Amino acid sequence: LIVREDAHILCGFASEPERRLFRSLLKVSGVGAKLALAILSGISAQDFSRCIHDSDVASLTRLPGVGKKTAERLVIEMRDRLDDWQPEPGVDARQVRPSSAVEHPEREAISALIALGYKPQEASRLVSKVESKGMSSEDIIRAALKHALG
Repeated sequence: LIVREDAHILCGFASEPERRLFRSLLKVSGVGAKLALAILSGISAQDFSRCIHDSDVASLTRLPGVGKKTAERLVIEMRDRLDDWQPEPGVDARQVRPSSAVEHPEREAISALIALGYKPQEASRLVSKVESKGMSSEDIIRAALKHALG
C-alpha cells in the first residue's frame, strides 16, 4: 500500500522476491513507485539481479522509463542491496522469457497499457475489444492502441 497525499495505491506482486525488490527500488534516488512497477513489469526479479551483478546497463535501459543515467544509478545503488540474490547457475537471462508474457498475453497487454497511463478499466476494455486468440502481447497492445485512436 502506497499512501500519498492525494491517493492510496495498492500494488500486488507475484512473489515475495518481487515485493522485496520493489521496496528496494523505492529507496533508489529518482525511482518512485511508478518507475519501480514499470521495471518489475519489464524484467523478472532474478534477471534484474543478474543485470545489477553484471553491471548490464544496456539491458536496463531497454526497460520502460529507464534511461542511461537511471540505469547507472540503479547498478551503483542496488549492487549492495542485492548481495544476497545470486543468479541461478546455468540460466542465461537472454534465453529466459517471462512466463506471464507467454502464458497470459492479455494480462501483459493490460499491464502495459496501464504503464502507458491508461486507467485499469479502460485498458481492460481496450484489450477485450481485440480478437487476441493466438496473438502476442505486443500485437494485442498495437491493436488496442489502434482501436483507442480510432
